[in-house]
Amino acid sequence: MGTLGKAIYTVGYWIRGTGQAIDRLGSLLQGSYYLSEHLSRHRTLMDIFDKAPSVDKDAFVAPSASVIGDVQVGRGSSIWYGCVLRGDVNSIRVGSGTNIQDNSLVHVAKSNLSGKVLPTIIGDNVTVGHSAVLHGCTVEDESFVGMGATLLDGVVVEKHGMVAAGALVRQNTRIPSGEVWAGNPAKFLRKLTEEEIAFISQSATNYINLAQVHAAENVKTFDEIELEKMLRKKFARRDEEYDSMLGVVREIPPQLILPDNILPDKSAKPSQ
Repeated sequence: MGTLGKAIYTVGYWIRGTGQAIDRLGSLLQGSYYLSEHLSRHRTLMDIFDKAPSVDKDAFVAPSASVIGDVQVGRGSSIWYGCVLRGDVNSIRVGSGTNIQDNSLVHVAKSNLSGKVLPTIIGDNVTVGHSAVLHGCTVEDESFVGMGATLLDGVVVEKHGMVAAGALVRQNTRIPSGEVWAGNPAKFLRKLTEEEIAFISQSATNYINLAQVHAAENVKTFDEIELEKMLRKKFARRDEEYDSMLGVVREIPPQLILPDNILPDKSAKPSQ
């Protein structure tokens, strides 16, 4: 950011601060006639009932996610944008290397018709797809829950089990290891292949790496972001020097490669 940009930013900062001070003064002068406006203030990690989230320092929790109460998130796990993990009336445990993708909801059961107290337990290297709902259930290590799936109270997904996208798994259903369940209500569909089991593990690894990129981006300062904007504009042509800065190697399209026999001979002397 240049000198002018910094000056404008500073002026804007002081104008906003002045506006807030004027608002507080006006509210004070209104006295008992003041109408208090309770505006929501988002908190990514929030205590409740004296229960505090515990998130490993190497886990990624997106700024717009909400992790509330008795929730533990293990090393290398990622809680993505718009997710809610609400451990208010019971506990939520998320293992290591697990990804809970955007807009998913994880909650717990204090009790249900059977009288069971049901936390939600998610193991290691689990993938939970976008907009899934997990409620009072257990998902064991290296399992896969598809996008938009719903797991109700008492559900157990065994290791290497898969719940297909959009499936509704009824209460107290157990999905055996190596099986795919799909539908509403979810039923056994088929066995997983060896390639699909390997994919579950690879999916978790991919998200561990991707989460590191997002974590680094989210902690950048205003000045760092402005510097990157300037560099992108400066090197918009993406020439070889710029590519080398990024460590990028670009392949030349085959149609642009000339055959050796028609390339000019640079060693030959020009004709007189």
